[in-house]
Amino acid sequence: MNLQYITDNKGQTAGVFIPIQDWNQLKKIYKELEKTEENFVGIPDWHKSILDKRLNSLKNNTAVCTDFDKACDEIEKEL
Repeated sequence: MNLQYITDNKGQTAGVFIPIQDWNQLKKIYKELEKTEENFVGIPDWHKSILDKRLNSLKNNTAVCTDFDKACDEIEKEL
């Protein structure tokens, strides 16, 4: 297995990258991993609810919206 360790900016191990071939092999050996993986697919419903509220708010109040590129330009000017 060719694992890659992911470290944070302090050099502490923060995660592990498992190549997909190895992950699929582990799922064959440990069937409960398949169930765990199902919980991480997609966006959780409570996230979707928050996103829907924010999108509706933006649609109804476009005056508070800023163009992304313009916002980035303004930030870069301040740096």
